[in-house]
Amino acid sequence: MAARVLEVLASRGETLATAESLTGGLLSARLTDVPGASRSFVGGVVSYATRVKVSVLGVPDGVVAEHGVVSEECALAMARGVRDRFDATWGLATTGVAGPDPQEGRAVGTVWVAVAGPTGARAGLLDLAGDRTAIREATCAAVLEMLVDELDGGQGGGRQEARPRESEVSRREEGGLG
Repeated sequence: MAARVLEVLASRGETLATAESLTGGLLSARLTDVPGASRSFVGGVVSYATRVKVSVLGVPDGVVAEHGVVSEECALAMARGVRDRFDATWGLATTGVAGPDPQEGRAVGTVWVAVAGPTGARAGLLDLAGDRTAIREATCAAVLEMLVDELDGGQGGGRQEARPRESEVSRREEGGLG
């Protein structure tokens, strides 16, 4: 999936940046495992600590206070923030609970992923099962699939089933995305 994403982005002359929390750099590693990734992948931020989400990615303190870091609002702010700070066409974000313990009253496997692009941003809520490794791997696959969907015009392209146990997808009406 990472190779396909990077190939499409390169063919369009577009770029990608990542903002990761629970995936801890795994998404960036998946992308940089692909030879030639530097044609489209510009970099990423591992914002494991809340203060990094706020100070580096620009997640508003009010978002953290009102919604927490395991939230749609935080995921969207992370994706927008990394896109803006890296001057990339697309920004991806991952935030959630990989375990072993709940966080902010949210169960292990509760994950938000987001994509921000030229015409807006979209977030999806995942309800994942498994251990930390399985949750982190599934999160990477889901956010890349979300980006593929956006690159295909946001029409789903028959790929909805590829999002592991996605329980809700939220679209924000900003420009044309959604």
